[in-house]
Amino acid sequence: MKKFLKSTILLLCIAVCAQAQPKKIKHVILIGCDGFGGYALQEANMPNLKALMANGSWTDKARCVLPSSSAVNWASLLMGAGPTEHGYTEWDSKVPEIPSVTKTSYGIFPTIFSVIRDQKKTAKTAIVYSWNGIGYLFEKEAVNIVVNGKEKDDFCADTAAAIIKKEKPYFTFLHLDEPDNTGHAIGHRTPAYYKQLELVDQRIGKIVKAVKDAGIADETIILVTADHGGTGKGHGGKSLDEVQIPWIISGPGVRKNHEIRDVIITYDTAATLAWLMGLQQPQSWRGKPVLEPFGK
Repeated sequence: MKKFLKSTILLLCIAVCAQAQPKKIKHVILIGCDGFGGYALQEANMPNLKALMANGSWTDKARCVLPSSSAVNWASLLMGAGPTEHGYTEWDSKVPEIPSVTKTSYGIFPTIFSVIRDQKKTAKTAIVYSWNGIGYLFEKEAVNIVVNGKEKDDFCADTAAAIIKKEKPYFTFLHLDEPDNTGHAIGHRTPAYYKQLELVDQRIGKIVKAVKDAGIADETIILVTADHGGTGKGHGGKSLDEVQIPWIISGPGVRKNHEIRDVIITYDTAATLAWLMGLQQPQSWRGKPVLEPFGK
């Protein structure tokens, strides 16, 4: 019996240690690319993103929630839960169509921003977003720096880079509106779509350079993902081109050049961010931290 108890305790200790977040992390940057289908990840000419993949872990088979549209998925990504919990169900939801199962003192379902603010009160956070709809999906009062880029992706990338170099926030979220606009105007899997991804990659490169210029590369996690993919000139359906999204993570403690095999749903992003920061996630969240990139 004693041997059994000792073995059980040892296994529990190993499990806890295996899930302990990397200690060097002092900054986390989330980059969200609207309409970036997982199918395009390996095909696109994106040297900056490919460098993050080589220096980190990645998958082109993470999945969004349904419907495969913008607001419902950005909400799920930031809120660690699906639409039946947070209540945002449409592409342009500004308020929950279904009453949220719970609300914080900020008046909406808890996002990663309020979780940070409640548990790390002095942590500096920033959000720079291109699509106006993002502004309805987080608690502005819980964020130190809020910039609405009004659908100007270059401005957003430049602004986020400047903020990272000057302020060195604990958490930064940069939302880019492309390649979604090109997907709607010209179509997914078109030369124009892939050309736009090259421009997206340049913007990602600005963020990577800002991290290096700020002297914080060795203590920064960068996570790049999307809200949904697309097919033809639209999205919102159930095809894999619409549902599968890229998910790339790079930084201290992350396995290098590793393809993630575990299942990832977009609400796992918020759970992963909370785990990286040593935060307790709300009971209402349904996401699970993606631990495979940090495994032995």
